[in-house]
Amino acid sequence: MTAQAFFERYKHMTTIEQGKNELIEELLSRVTELEEAYQKSILDNERETRFNRDIQIHEMELMDHISKIKNIMDREPFVIVLLDGDGMIFKDEFLQKGEQGGQNAAKELYNTIETYLSKHFSHLISPKIMTKLYVNLKGLGDTCLRAGIISDPTLVDDFARGFNNNVPLFDLVDIGSARNKTHDKIGEMLKLHLYNCHCHQIFLGCSQDNEYARILEDTLADRDLLGRLCLIEGVPFEKEFESIKSSYRVTKFPELFRNTKPVSTWAPWKAAVATKPRSLLTPSPTQHTMSPSRNSTLTTSSANNGTLSTTQPPNPGDFQVVRPKTAGLSAPKTVERNKYGQRVDRLDFKTVPRDELSRIKKLKLCNFYFLQGECPNENCYHDHSRKLTKNELFILKAIARMTPCRFGLECDDPECMYGHRCPQSEPGRKDCYWGSNCRFDTSAHGIDTNIVKVTKI
Repeated sequence: MTAQAFFERYKHMTTIEQGKNELIEELLSRVTELEEAYQKSILDNERETRFNRDIQIHEMELMDHISKIKNIMDREPFVIVLLDGDGMIFKDEFLQKGEQGGQNAAKELYNTIETYLSKHFSHLISPKIMTKLYVNLKGLGDTCLRAGIISDPTLVDDFARGFNNNVPLFDLVDIGSARNKTHDKIGEMLKLHLYNCHCHQIFLGCSQDNEYARILEDTLADRDLLGRLCLIEGVPFEKEFESIKSSYRVTKFPELFRNTKPVSTWAPWKAAVATKPRSLLTPSPTQHTMSPSRNSTLTTSSANNGTLSTTQPPNPGDFQVVRPKTAGLSAPKTVERNKYGQRVDRLDFKTVPRDELSRIKKLKLCNFYFLQGECPNENCYHDHSRKLTKNELFILKAIARMTPCRFGLECDDPECMYGHRCPQSEPGRKDCYWGSNCRFDTSAHGIDTNIVKVTKI
């Protein structure tokens, strides 16, 4: 074999060796890439595992937190009953029983709401029931008195006391004569509890006022809230509510609330008792007449022949009344007044024992019967049978004086049993313990009690 042949074989073998080396290098490079990819996959997997584990731990923590929040939200569940006393008036039998009637009304309202909840919200477990009733007590007392529902307006105050003292979360709030305050209070209470997670239902008993229609229309904007509000209908809703109430749950509690407002029966009642003595009638503007001016001439009816006689004009500051004389009067009765011509009743309330005052109030005595001799109310449920001592009669007179007379300081009825000045106000002071909530007018405070004039009747 020639050298050239060996050289050719050598070149061939070199080419093969070079190809082998290149193959080995490619394999090593590929192995390196795979190892790097493998290591990266391991790192990615470990990172994913750690991430998933962290997510799971975070999710578990969140679920635990949500469970705790839910338990807090489910704690102390309650419903609230918001009542406007102008449209939601308790039935007569509750108002007529005073403090006991207030206790009965609160108890019956609680039981009625509880029954309603068990029927329509069975998922609620022992929810608390809160009630806010806003009433003008003086106005309600006067209205019920004129309607013949009660014979003593202080019964409404007693009713309020009984209502407040029976159920811990029941509040009757006297808003006085500020009618617009009721809208504001109920409107704000509604907003406060509408988004409260602990409040599961709001019962709204409102009047026919357009302000409530506006409040309900605003609530309609959030459809999710409609199921949280239930309307209680007492006095029937007006037309403004017809299009609104169809969007809400509506219920009635006829065993608790009147479906009509009290109607004044003053005129028919006075006609029915026209034959009774003047002293038995509840004060009314048409029952006696003040002299129109100091310079006018006063005419009275003669007891003997019924003819009219003319008297001289009264002296400055004197007050006289026009009334038929009654045969058998031994002496004229008088009304005592101070130097300003204001009526002064001889009664020092500081001498009235508080415990005795409270005791006599609870006896529910008929003021008409014990103080004026006869009760004009055929359906009077007050006590007429008790035998009173002189001290008890004195206390009862003091209690009657706590009810403002409609004629105030100008009253000229010597037998009037009502109050003509605030018993809690001292002479010269225009305020009292009750402040703006006092049942007596501002003019009935700070009265001079020095008697300088006597008007004979």
